[in-house]
Amino acid sequence: MEHTQQYRPTKAIIDLQTIRDNVHNLRSYLQEGVQIIAVVKANAYGHGDVAVASAALQAGAGILAVATPDEAVRMRQHFPDVGILVLGAAPISFVRYATDHKIMLTVFSTEWVKQARSVQGLSKPLLLHIKVDSGMGRIGVTSNEQLLELYEEIQATEDFIVDGIFTHFATADEEDTTYFDKQVVLFKELVNALPIKPRLVHAANTATALVKDAALQFDAVRYGISLYGLAPSGYVADLLPFPIRQAFSLQTEIVHVKKLKAGQSVGYGATYTATADCYIGTLPIGYADGMIRKLGGQTVLVGGERCPIVGRICMDQCMILMPRAYNIGELVTLLGAQGNDFISIDEWATKCDTINYEVPCIITSRVPRTYINE
Repeated sequence: MEHTQQYRPTKAIIDLQTIRDNVHNLRSYLQEGVQIIAVVKANAYGHGDVAVASAALQAGAGILAVATPDEAVRMRQHFPDVGILVLGAAPISFVRYATDHKIMLTVFSTEWVKQARSVQGLSKPLLLHIKVDSGMGRIGVTSNEQLLELYEEIQATEDFIVDGIFTHFATADEEDTTYFDKQVVLFKELVNALPIKPRLVHAANTATALVKDAALQFDAVRYGISLYGLAPSGYVADLLPFPIRQAFSLQTEIVHVKKLKAGQSVGYGATYTATADCYIGTLPIGYADGMIRKLGGQTVLVGGERCPIVGRICMDQCMILMPRAYNIGELVTLLGAQGNDFISIDEWATKCDTINYEVPCIITSRVPRTYINE
């Protein structure tokens, strides 16, 4: 039996009603008939794939998107009847599982199709979504010639079906639309070159769905970062057509309190030295939990007050400077709301000189995800 008891007070709290609200709001905003593809790759951006997928489906999402075949297997085990799309490359060895379990695969290579044709005795059709590289530079066909060669190779195989065609925009979250517009033109050109339009044409990532021309919603939109209540960029945040709320909080408790005298130091390298008598609290969270050392100096909330992390963050612990001697067991909020204050994922991202996408993803599996409003 799996061990579920949680002894350490450090935990991530995911508000599933917030997830549902973020989907509901998008559903109301989209044009009629446009499907929502909930992107739950990378353990739902660190939020917990099964719980988030369930909440998103309850709120109106119709398809789940993952990055890898292994993620697709996990989703299919929990959701036997939902459409699942693998956005990344899949090996030939996954073809049989994909057909048996009706998982949609991304395809961008005629050679891959030729190799996949060698898989004998498929029980059901293989559903393929052609990826167009309109300017992202990762995977995908880049011209009409490549597209039609691939399309004809798929059509020549009785059990293979072109179920969709899609692309991904590199600069949809930026104000300058020059590059974005070029990608749109190329994608539309390639879609129009297909002899038969497939069931699903999809190009809109979160930013495109929220702030670009509604015509780009096509048949479906891929709802990623804002499913979790985070804006793709500051530019998009200023233009949001509806409110989104952060679903991820991070909490722990004070496990030790000590009074430091002026001149005494804290942590590896003794990088923090008290200039006056003060109180130091120790928290059971460190860089092995994803609270990387670059977060030194970041504030946390204790008793509704901001307290800075002092000294170097350790693998399993860190220390905070407190205005008074709080009790052992006092709740500490590292991300989320406490009292009248709120520490956002964007705040951490700015501190770490990165993007908000990365923050929940790097909170490691050692930190249990717990769910409210299930």
